[in-house]
Amino acid sequence: MNRVLCVAEKNDAAKGISEIMSNGRSNRREGMSKFNKIYEYEYHLFGQNVTVTMTSVSGHLLGLEFKAPFQKWHSCNPVLLFDAEVEKYCPDNMMQIKRTLEREARQCQALVIWTDCDREGENIGFEIIDVCKAVRPNLQVFRAKFSEITPNSIRRACETLMAPDANISDAVDVRQELDLRIGASFTRFQTLRLQKIFPESLANQLISYGSCQFPTLGFVVERFKAIQAFIPETFYKIKVLHEVEEDTVEFSWKRNRLFNHTACLVLYQICMEDPIATITSVTSKPKSKWRPLPLDTVELEKLASRKLRISAKETMKIAEKLYTQGYISYPRTETNIFPQTLALGPLVEQQIQSPNWGTFAQRVLDQPGGPNPRQGKKSDQAHPPIHPTKYSNTLQGNEGRLYEFIVRHFLACVSQDALGQETVVDIDIAQEKFSTSGLMIIARNYLDVYPYDKWNTKLIPVYEQGSQFQPSAIEMVDGQTSPPQLLTEADLISLMEKHGIGTDATHAEHIETIKSRMYVGLTADQRFLPGELGMGLVEGYNSMGYEMSKPNLRAELEADLKLVSEGRKDKQSVLQHHIQKYKTVFIESARKAKKLDEALSPYLGAAQEITEEEEQDMEIPLPVRKCPNCGRDMVLKKKREGNGKYLSCVGFPACKTAVWFPDTALEVSRDNSVCSTCQPHPVHMLKFKFRRGSLPPMMPLEFVGCIGGCDETLREVLDLKYLRAGGGGGGAGGGGRGIDCHKVWQTYSCAPQDEFADLLADPPTSPASQFKV
Repeated sequence: MNRVLCVAEKNDAAKGISEIMSNGRSNRREGMSKFNKIYEYEYHLFGQNVTVTMTSVSGHLLGLEFKAPFQKWHSCNPVLLFDAEVEKYCPDNMMQIKRTLEREARQCQALVIWTDCDREGENIGFEIIDVCKAVRPNLQVFRAKFSEITPNSIRRACETLMAPDANISDAVDVRQELDLRIGASFTRFQTLRLQKIFPESLANQLISYGSCQFPTLGFVVERFKAIQAFIPETFYKIKVLHEVEEDTVEFSWKRNRLFNHTACLVLYQICMEDPIATITSVTSKPKSKWRPLPLDTVELEKLASRKLRISAKETMKIAEKLYTQGYISYPRTETNIFPQTLALGPLVEQQIQSPNWGTFAQRVLDQPGGPNPRQGKKSDQAHPPIHPTKYSNTLQGNEGRLYEFIVRHFLACVSQDALGQETVVDIDIAQEKFSTSGLMIIARNYLDVYPYDKWNTKLIPVYEQGSQFQPSAIEMVDGQTSPPQLLTEADLISLMEKHGIGTDATHAEHIETIKSRMYVGLTADQRFLPGELGMGLVEGYNSMGYEMSKPNLRAELEADLKLVSEGRKDKQSVLQHHIQKYKTVFIESARKAKKLDEALSPYLGAAQEITEEEEQDMEIPLPVRKCPNCGRDMVLKKKREGNGKYLSCVGFPACKTAVWFPDTALEVSRDNSVCSTCQPHPVHMLKFKFRRGSLPPMMPLEFVGCIGGCDETLREVLDLKYLRAGGGGGGAGGGGRGIDCHKVWQTYSCAPQDEFADLLADPPTSPASQFKV
């Protein structure tokens, strides 16, 4: 082995890793993509000296899309997208990167994946593997595991190369396919319907749906509606004031507050009859303010939003850049426990040179036991908490602010809690209890480096147990309960994490989507307010009884994806389970679509009347039976020309199974009744209405029958012929009517030959074709 291809997730990472592995002596050359350079150098790997070619992709190399017939919005009823065939493809903007990989792989004996060590990174790694192995099948493949781009971490990764994890990649494949199917079907359904119903308001608007973005929107709407529904209540309380020299001490009522005016007034009058305060206890005890926990992704997003006013999306963009430049560890982590193997002393020591926090860093090193992290309880078993990996004083703007925050948070969490002494004074006035407290800060400790937390001294006079005093005032005051506030971005991320919506890697993306779709807006103080369209969509789906804006559906999927990534659930079974679940919800939602129109009318104006024919075009075709060829649903479809119908497999064009009905059948519709004979169960009966004179005498023109193969009379009426399994061949031959239709079920209609030209353009197939089961 003399040439090894290494591939990182981004060019910055490839450059940083190359500088470390080559000790700054790599040769750079151009790839076919001008944004993804190639770095070459010698390195000792696999026990020998090899030539390393290091390059990169730019995120996902391949995309997922429906096969050609289903890509156009008007190509099919959206429900068919739950079963339509999908394929991976290389987008045009990634084609040059793909060609670079193919060219370089042909000259190499081994491939090492250096993508980010998370789910998406593992999946991107397998995309790279697929592209490279297509041109060099015998390529040996390895995975480098690392959490930071530092010399120690990169060298350790080279010494511990392992196999890539297919289970983790599979979880991303499942998510991608479900997001495509669910998102495309609901988005097309919503957009096409609502643009017709509200042409003035929504003429050119994309009305997107995503199984994460909708629950995210739901949280915003739910809080807004809680505020709307809030009815303030008046409450009453008693407070005691005591002036000592120039200070006024306020004692709070132990009952807190009462909602009954008369009850509070009686207690107040009792106090006023004997307004002498007796000090019943004076207690003094140590009080600590805990230093922060080690930083995980969700906390980084929330704290940056609250303390620095940097959005979650911008925070993650900056953090990714700081990581690839080697300033911080990998910023996508669910861990808030520092592992025993991570040496914290050297990380603190790097920060001593800072004029701003260097003195504090030295204090951490000098404290008894050295760096002493407060530990959390979460670990993803992949990456440590986010921490600085080298010192910098050159970063500017928000990059500098976020880097400073990460450093200060790290130093705070490895230092010591702030210590204080709290004094609590309890008093009694006519058997009503009141109390006040004071705080003396003894040691600020972590607060000296962490200005994002506040803890202030509160001085109170010295009181002695058993003594009495005359209050300066005893007041009965009233107030009103306050509604909850609109959600901030940090609140929204907390709710998403609590309910399992998205992952730490995708929270910011889902929030950005509902903002860009105009489903929500931001108030002046950066709180989320639902827009009219967002309100109407959530209310519409909720009125159907399907809680699509609630987190349950997506939370179950996220839990299953975790099990797939751990190898505890099968990729295909999870995929099929969730496709069927969302498909059922989709069919029912489409049936109740008028509720969506009604919910949006108060916000968007009166709904436009649509014709019966337009309503029928938007109806979701219900399955008649399972396709005997591929096992997917078969549904009734309208021919493009005329009023005729045919029964088609939703798997078209991969599966061309179809039943064509003659033009003498004026109407064909699915009946709710099910054939008791035909298999696989259920095979739904069909309602037929025939042209007068087209049926034998004594036969009714309207009747319900089964085309599963059991009804001899209907086979004659429709002139259906059944082809033997493996019959193949051209023409219209292929077996008689005595075949066991439970084993063989392929039909074609003996429509006149001159109709075939019209039908050829109408999926799924010409009735002149014949098929093999």
